[in-house]
Amino acid sequence: MKIASLLTALAGVAVALPGTMASAQTVPTTVEPMVPAAGTVLDVTAEGRTTRVPDLATIRAGVVSQSPTAAAALTDNAQRMAKVLDALKRAGVAPRDVATSNVQLSPQYRYADNQPPVITGYQATNTVSIRFRDVAKSGSILDALVAQGANQIDGPNLSIDKPDAALDEARTDAIAQAKRRADLYARAAGLRVSRIVSIAESGQDAGGPVQPMFMMARGAMAKDSTQIAPGEKDVTVTLSVRFLLN
Repeated sequence: MKIASLLTALAGVAVALPGTMASAQTVPTTVEPMVPAAGTVLDVTAEGRTTRVPDLATIRAGVVSQSPTAAAALTDNAQRMAKVLDALKRAGVAPRDVATSNVQLSPQYRYADNQPPVITGYQATNTVSIRFRDVAKSGSILDALVAQGANQIDGPNLSIDKPDAALDEARTDAIAQAKRRADLYARAAGLRVSRIVSIAESGQDAGGPVQPMFMMARGAMAKDSTQIAPGEKDVTVTLSVRFLLN
């Protein structure tokens, strides 16, 4: 009897499963195919563009010290860097915009034929990365840094601090360009644009920093104030847009 009851229960499960599977198959698991069944598909790649004046300058300022001993090189370097950091503080640069990017101590060698290298002294380097949120003031601050002992300058890297609004403008421009191009193709083919099937963002340039210009700062160069011209930067977004033509 127990075996008969077990077989009856299994049969009931077997009967219930097809109904369950049929019910699951009625639930949609995919969206509309990317290639519609009727109509002509047109893929367009468009780049939207807008411009902004850079409002952020990033500059690397360094102090390089040389001395016969490692301790002397580090001490001299630390004293000169303290003056540089104090100059930045007096200029109103916020602590969050100043970050140490490199500290290095390396021996200096004298080389001669058929002889092992001889250490002649040590070079200490300390470099900070500085963000200037008032680009117009960055040139005068550079001059102050040089006067306080900074003898190596990299930059400036000019960029846009908050590019989100500019990127949205570029996206809007990209859609408008894609629509105009789709209308052109549709008219040439004797069709009309029915609708957009899909939109994919395939790239963007938020007006980030370009390759920095290198300058070696010298105390004798500071007769005139250093000028930083921000110019303009392009902000671009590239979209891939699929249209349905009928």
